[in-house]
Amino acid sequence: MSETAPNGESRLLIDGDLVDASDGGRFDNVNPATEEVIGQTSDATAADMDRAIDSARRAFDDTSWSTDRAFRQRCLRQLHEAIVGEQELLRAELVAEVGCPVMTTYLAQLDAPLAEGLLWPAEYIDSFEWERDLPDNQNFGVPSWQKVVKEPMGVVGAIIPWNYPFEITIGKLGQALATGNTMIIKPAPDTPWNATRIGRLIAEQTDIPAGVVNVVASSDHLVGEQLVTDPRVDLISFTGSSTTGRRIMAAGAPTLKRLFLELGGKSADIILDDGDLETKMAFFGFMCMHASQGCAMLTRTLVHESRYAEAVEMAKVAMEGVTYGDPTDPGNIMGPLINATQRERVLGYVETGVAEGARLVTGGGRPAHLDKGWFVEPTLFADVDNSMRIAQEEIFGPVLVLIPFRDDDDAVRIANDSEYGLSGAVSSASEERAMGVARRIRAGTVSVNGGIYYHAASPFGGYKGSGVGRQNGREGFEQHLETKTIAGGQ
Repeated sequence: MSETAPNGESRLLIDGDLVDASDGGRFDNVNPATEEVIGQTSDATAADMDRAIDSARRAFDDTSWSTDRAFRQRCLRQLHEAIVGEQELLRAELVAEVGCPVMTTYLAQLDAPLAEGLLWPAEYIDSFEWERDLPDNQNFGVPSWQKVVKEPMGVVGAIIPWNYPFEITIGKLGQALATGNTMIIKPAPDTPWNATRIGRLIAEQTDIPAGVVNVVASSDHLVGEQLVTDPRVDLISFTGSSTTGRRIMAAGAPTLKRLFLELGGKSADIILDDGDLETKMAFFGFMCMHASQGCAMLTRTLVHESRYAEAVEMAKVAMEGVTYGDPTDPGNIMGPLINATQRERVLGYVETGVAEGARLVTGGGRPAHLDKGWFVEPTLFADVDNSMRIAQEEIFGPVLVLIPFRDDDDAVRIANDSEYGLSGAVSSASEERAMGVARRIRAGTVSVNGGIYYHAASPFGGYKGSGVGRQNGREGFEQHLETKTIAGGQ
């Protein structure tokens, strides 16, 4: 096998240059479906990260990037076109390094975020209210006018997870650049190539100035931590686990780091007694899409007790009908977990569920027919109490728990009995009733009767332990900006 698989970009982007790590180090990029090394990526050092931070700081402080909105628009559109030009190569690359089924790349892994992630914020530059006037006043007897001005935050450190890496990178990149910030992108070591590809396209096919975007891949998590502790970095944009989010918040406290944290979830899918159970269960297997490696996956299903036994049987059929295996097969909706550690973690939760007294209905092990890859069978637990660990903790694997409830109030109580508050869903024959329940769920996004909230214009984020701030939409745009009030005498 060659040192890098076709189209894999091994180099870092630092201060406008595509470079190897300063000490020549590299780390393996492994295909989670085959367990084979598909290539290598430059393994950035602390010195490399320091240089990237310095270049981002200079690009913000010493160039017109932060003030030239028309130029930023043009650059974002250039980058969009450059990525579209390599879209099919990127599709195959994502399947290889992420292990995501190819069908998911036509959805949230690639096509959906590419369609909106750069273009929506570029267009929003024109309609956003960068300045607004306040009414004149005479405080302290001094006639004054007042103006509120929105200005870019500064240097953004973007720390990317491995589950939907392109989608998350492009979402962070579009809004941070549209608002005039500069960036350092630190991709997950499990999935670096989609980010390094973007770095190469920025360097070769756009007019984005040197230092405005840096892509620094490293197998050393301490290299990423430099972004959190360095005073030259103004905002940390992190997507990942709540545990890591808390560490970032603590580590960033000494420099009063601004934070956007999109964290974990244990989202509840509520099926009321008049909900369309048949339609709901027909799509139930999609909970296993990409092996349920998604923070907003609906991994707790709450069903009215009058229909609970029926729901368990229907869910069993749905889970056993999930097509999984080779992620290059367009008929599969589920691929492997990202690595061996994650697989063992998920299997450990299965053991915990059994020990807690939940009923293992189907799945729960490694597939006998797959001798390679980090796979776990689609797994269903019934007779789950919401206090159990498998109902409270984010498993990040294809494990679904079914919980009965008595009435609408009980469903809301169970749904909200969680440290998380990222997402949720409600199904009912009455939209008014479903909306009444949805408004009571303490979560950042809620689907009613199958509605899709995903869009670049839609703010996404969570309550409680699911994070701080929002990505996308007006709210996400504004969190990359500082607010300045200017007053003048008349």
